[in-house]
Amino acid sequence: MIINSGDKFRQTVPESRRVVVKIGSRVIVRKTGKPDNARIKSLVLQLAAMRRAGYELVVVSSGAIAAGMEALRIATRPASVPDLQMCAAVGQGRLMATYSELFGKQKIVVGQMLLTHDDFDRKIRLANLRRTMDHMLRQGIIPIINENDAVADEEVKADLSFGDNDYLASLVARQIRADLLILLSTVDGLRSYDAKGRTHRVPYVEAINKSILQLVRPPAAGGLSKGGMDSKLRAADACMKSGCNVVIADGTRRDVLTNVIAGRDEGTLFIGSPA
Repeated sequence: MIINSGDKFRQTVPESRRVVVKIGSRVIVRKTGKPDNARIKSLVLQLAAMRRAGYELVVVSSGAIAAGMEALRIATRPASVPDLQMCAAVGQGRLMATYSELFGKQKIVVGQMLLTHDDFDRKIRLANLRRTMDHMLRQGIIPIINENDAVADEEVKADLSFGDNDYLASLVARQIRADLLILLSTVDGLRSYDAKGRTHRVPYVEAINKSILQLVRPPAAGGLSKGGMDSKLRAADACMKSGCNVVIADGTRRDVLTNVIAGRDEGTLFIGSPA
């Protein structure tokens, strides 16, 4: 059997040691705006199995604003920065409590880290951040990271944000020298379009060039998520250049993390350049 390059590189995915998993808002929040606790539990169980198998894990999770909206009974995403910050402040504690409880049942300790652009722009803070994450990982603790929307107004504006945490996850992956970044969304990877307008999943990408960028369509406006394929490709491109593999996959699919880490044909694999 002839093995194409996508299959060949997928076979190396299980060899990853340090993995960053980004969970997007749409993955763990229902269309009603309420958290999807069943899906969160499913993802936690898969992550726990990965941790027991020896993988060092960092989770970057969106969903604080949506959790706050539920607590405050706000039906649609607010437009004003103060309202968004209020929702983030209320929701982050609820989101973290959910993760803490579910991982605790699996005998796994987690720790919260709320970050902004400043944490990556200032050398001392970046060094402290890297040292803290490295130490947590060596102790078997899973850092759970989110952007700190409650204090940094530029983070909640779409034009300057981390892009539903896609780029934040990329920054984290590069700082801790992760082998693999998994971006979970509600699409099963990058899609290509044929002459009849039908879409097909792209199994792997070796380089992000103009032909790849032309496949991107803008994210829907007014939803809970700030991200889209454009932000995911930007995150993937940065990681690929540092030698980190990236997988964009559908976080709503059953056993998605189990399949990805086993090297199965799930989502789109972006192949990192040799470091």
